[in-house]
Amino acid sequence: MPNKTAKKGVILRTLKMLFGYFPRLAPLVTFGLIFSSVVSSIPALFQQRIIAVIEKWVDSGDWASAKAEIMPLIILLIVLYALSIGLMIAGQLILAYMTQGFLCKLRRTMFDHMQDLPIRYFDTHRAGDVMSYYTNDIDTLRQLVSQALPQIVRSGTILLTVLSIMIWYCGWLTLLILLGVVAMILVTKKFGGGSARYFRKQQQTMGRAEGFIQEMMNGQKVVKVFCREEESKTAFDTINDELCEDSFRANAYANTLGPVIGNIGNVLYVLTAIVGGTLLITGAPNFSLSGLPVSISIVVPFLNMAKQFTGNVNNLSQQINSIVMGMAGADRVFALIDEKPETDEGYVTLVNANPAPDGSVEETEEHTGHWAWKHPHGDGTVTYTPLRGDVRLTEVDFSYDGEKQVLTDVSVYAEPGQKVAFVGATGAGKTTITNLINRFYDIADGKIRYDGININKIKKADLRRSLGIVLQDTSLFTGTVMENIRYGRLDATDEECREAARLAGADDFISRLPEGYDTELTGNGANLSQGQRQLIAIARAAVADPPVLIMDEATSSIDTRTEAIVSRGMDKLMEGRTVFVIAHRLSTVMNADVIMVLDHGRIIERGSHDKLIAERGTYYQLYTGAFELE
Repeated sequence: MPNKTAKKGVILRTLKMLFGYFPRLAPLVTFGLIFSSVVSSIPALFQQRIIAVIEKWVDSGDWASAKAEIMPLIILLIVLYALSIGLMIAGQLILAYMTQGFLCKLRRTMFDHMQDLPIRYFDTHRAGDVMSYYTNDIDTLRQLVSQALPQIVRSGTILLTVLSIMIWYCGWLTLLILLGVVAMILVTKKFGGGSARYFRKQQQTMGRAEGFIQEMMNGQKVVKVFCREEESKTAFDTINDELCEDSFRANAYANTLGPVIGNIGNVLYVLTAIVGGTLLITGAPNFSLSGLPVSISIVVPFLNMAKQFTGNVNNLSQQINSIVMGMAGADRVFALIDEKPETDEGYVTLVNANPAPDGSVEETEEHTGHWAWKHPHGDGTVTYTPLRGDVRLTEVDFSYDGEKQVLTDVSVYAEPGQKVAFVGATGAGKTTITNLINRFYDIADGKIRYDGININKIKKADLRRSLGIVLQDTSLFTGTVMENIRYGRLDATDEECREAARLAGADDFISRLPEGYDTELTGNGANLSQGQRQLIAIARAAVADPPVLIMDEATSSIDTRTEAIVSRGMDKLMEGRTVFVIAHRLSTVMNADVIMVLDHGRIIERGSHDKLIAERGTYYQLYTGAFELE
């Protein structure tokens, strides 16, 4: 359970962000809340004065004088109420604007920061749980900012104002009220503590439930093909029952608190009437700052103030649920915002270049199809190294968790224009090598150099811009086919996108779609076959025109006939580029310049297809046994 300092820090941080986003509007809303709250607290003053005047009129019979005293009080009260209503309406409108603006900016901050997080974060957090930050947790913050905090300001102001008036008029009755409030506080602590504990658990369980639901939605085909509907229901029932239990306990405490506090207030009201009546009958001396004797003009307003005071204590206690849920939601949101972003100490950038006849290059703003690494030095000079696609890993060690070694002493030398293939069983470390080349992860030991430059010196965005990648798991976005292809290079023309599709062998099936290249894709391209989705992904990589390509089982979902079409296009795309290929089908890597066989994170064989066949090692056994590794 978070400590009090942590709770306070979450609230203060939320308020700081809210006031920081709206430095001019927040004070206006606060003033409006305080003013309307004070106005709603002072009718007892008017009531006491009017009753006192009436008492005097009954004794004297001077109605004209009484009227002259009462009418200004009534007019003043009407004016104050009119101002209060106006400020309240304006304040609520401004508060609604501030709340939605705050949440809009917060969501933007979260999303922007999420784009800067390392891949490791998404490997260790379920997508559904992360999604609940943007939905459920943001909604609890909305309730905190738009309802709970304003109600705290309103009720707190009323309590302070009413308490001041009560102390002014009668200390004995005030003491009675405060004793009742102590009882309310003890009850609130008991029930509110239980409510807070289970509301926090409810937030966490809800995140797990949403994550599980998203997993099941994404994996419905797998669930159905293995007939695991009942198992899925059972697993969901377990999470759902836990959520139900936490929600029940949280709301049981919360729903009990209100009636208990309300009835304590009712008892207190009766006790106030009894004690006040006793003071009147006995003529006991008053203990007050005003010096007025106990009279009807004090006891009657005091009864109303007692009701108002205890009612607002009840209102404050009811905000515990929203505060706890809001703090739990804010804590999770801030946890995402506070996640350490992907670090980048690189300073070498990738620029468009014009090659000169003497071999030198000149930087240009235009897309020339040639690139160079812009390398600034400490003495103020800048050197340009032509991007050739020379990638070298030297004695690289790597572990995802710092304990289990995934790669050990791996050395890979890919010269410009070479096609380097990795083969090996699942978990051998093939994909890990490509993840290290584009710096999704950083190595534990060894060196990775790109055109002779340590990749740690290259800005990650520029490094990745030089690498085209086609993954086995294709990701298509909501939008047209053309937009999905252009995702590879946003300034590509329609014709360049079509040319990339022709190169990948995708133009034929795209042209036969209902709207051609303008066909809308949704649900990760659910209206396309797996092979068609893969072809679009290949076209997306082709339009980026990268000097280095990474093909991570790019043709694994394509049938043999389509693979032949793609291979012809890929051969053209690969010309003059350094290519890393990961494949289970050995037929797709036979023409590679270098084939590397991995086993448990080590390279055990390397060479061309003919050389490895001649050596009759692991590759030979794989090749002669079957064309499939798995």
